[in-house]
Amino acid sequence: MIAIIDYGVGNLKNVRHVFSILEIPAQITRDPKVIRAADAIVLPGVGAFRDAVQNLEKYDLIDLLKEQAQSGKPFLGICLGMQLLFDKSYEGGEWTGLGLIEGEIVRFKDVPKIPHMGWNTLIPNTESPIAAKIEPESYVYFVHSYHAVAKNPEDVVFATEYGTQFPAVVQRGNILGMQFHPEKSAEVGLQLLKNFKEMIG
Repeated sequence: MIAIIDYGVGNLKNVRHVFSILEIPAQITRDPKVIRAADAIVLPGVGAFRDAVQNLEKYDLIDLLKEQAQSGKPFLGICLGMQLLFDKSYEGGEWTGLGLIEGEIVRFKDVPKIPHMGWNTLIPNTESPIAAKIEPESYVYFVHSYHAVAKNPEDVVFATEYGTQFPAVVQRGNILGMQFHPEKSAEVGLQLLKNFKEMIG
């Protein structure tokens, strides 16, 4: 069973729905017992980094999520949830993330329009099981004004180009992140979540 973390920020029902399509058991929860018993963790999120961090603190989830990440079980951050995996963000100030992947979150500069919204392509960077059956230049759906800057290039599985090249899929061991919305990315998004299922085993 996948624990979809409910911390008051995110399109939780959409994420759960796409897992149901793939016949992957998933439960929306913030119950520590359920989270610890889960086979994998999914941290979705939309909105501001600050609000997300404050809500994670409010529901006493930060140490629990770090514990679960360190346990070795597959842990996937989606959209804002991916950004929370990094060390810090400069969205509306300076905010500390979960520190599971080295790097920081910065605002787009010198781009045609903010937010970066719509379909864009995936550029392969490093090999990973999460990339199985995903063709280069496959399209996925983005909505974001800030992007990750990864300290270690090898943590970037796929990049995307929008004014600058930024991480679209990241992985460090059992920790994964997708900047786009796989649940809104048609067959490519479904395949990525199937790959995640395979990583759960």
